[in-house]
Amino acid sequence: MTGKEIHSHKEMLDQVSQKQRAFVLLYKKGSEQSDCSLKNLAKTDAGEMEQNIFLADVSTVRDIHPVYKVTSVPTMLEFENGNFVNVLKGCHEPNFYKSLFENAVYAAKMKSGEAKPQKRVTVYSTPTCSWCTTLKTHLKKNGIRFQDIDVSRDQNAAQEMQRKSGQMGVPQTDIDGQVIVGFDKTRINTLLGIN
Repeated sequence: MTGKEIHSHKEMLDQVSQKQRAFVLLYKKGSEQSDCSLKNLAKTDAGEMEQNIFLADVSTVRDIHPVYKVTSVPTMLEFENGNFVNVLKGCHEPNFYKSLFENAVYAAKMKSGEAKPQKRVTVYSTPTCSWCTTLKTHLKKNGIRFQDIDVSRDQNAAQEMQRKSGQMGVPQTDIDGQVIVGFDKTRINTLLGIN
């Protein structure tokens, strides 16, 4: 998998504004972490999302990172309908990228046939957590869109999760500001209206 190279902030905005979900990897060619990120992205089968992944080398594209206050690369910017929604820093494993893109495709498919607005759902998880996998499978099975954040890879997200709940254990689910620690199926179903 390779993303499409972009050469300016304007070109990036033109590209992401046409997509329901899009990702832009800011990297610096020759940097160890950036090369790691590019190598792991190349190992990822992004499937339907491949046309929504863009790359920008900050050595030559100098007008993107100041706008989003990016001070280190590699950094992945995430967009929904042209709006900036999330930032992911550092090199991640191929499975992390695959999960990120699969969830983006799932969310895009759900939006197209959606009848009513859904609550904002964020799942804080780690790749080795079996309860995290069970929780995400439950949400997908019931048609619930969610953002999945791997707190083992994102220290800022881990701190934010701990600030919200007072706990470090995963999974944690934030449903419109209400945090549920662990896989409390009954409470999750009640908050999301799952029968």
